[in-house]
Amino acid sequence: MKKSFCRIAVFCVLCVQGYAEDIHLPVPQKTGGMPLMEALNARRTQRKFSTKPLSEKQLSDLLWAACGINRDNGKRTAPSAMNRQEIDVYVALPSGLYLYVAPENRLQLVLAQDIRAKTGKQPFVKTAPVCLIYVSDDERLKLEFYTATDTGFISQNVYLFCASEGLSTVVLGSVDKEALHATMKLKSTQHIILTQPVGLPDMAQ
Repeated sequence: MKKSFCRIAVFCVLCVQGYAEDIHLPVPQKTGGMPLMEALNARRTQRKFSTKPLSEKQLSDLLWAACGINRDNGKRTAPSAMNRQEIDVYVALPSGLYLYVAPENRLQLVLAQDIRAKTGKQPFVKTAPVCLIYVSDDERLKLEFYTATDTGFISQNVYLFCASEGLSTVVLGSVDKEALHATMKLKSTQHIILTQPVGLPDMAQ
């Protein structure tokens, strides 16, 4: 009995370790989608989310649209002041908190903990399948106006992608940033600007 318990315990540890790791995303699709004018017409804020997770393909396309690399020189789909690329996109999923590493199209595990409930004060953040967290870094650029503007570019890219793909999203400023900063274990030079849940629309509501 004791040996069997030990085997089960080891198996559970291995499962957790295998689950809480970096996520290598599939190559994003950079063609197709809704025509720009139609996406602008469909762009809107939606606060109702299905709990169904996004596929890794959807997540890859979403993050590339947000601020992925679209040129050989490393520049992004969203502009940044003086190309400082001072905004990092963190991704809160049920499996943990990740940092989007655009050059490798990879989600780097930061924290093996579900922190979605702390990404906003609204109840829907707890169950929205993806919560994006936009974080500026003073070590790359310490100009509040530009960091806010650059976050806006990324957020609008997400809005247009969601309009094109039939996803729900809303940008949130009502966040306990101090508590979220502590939970994410960010540096003193890092600052949370906004958060943005994304998911399939909840057709039942």
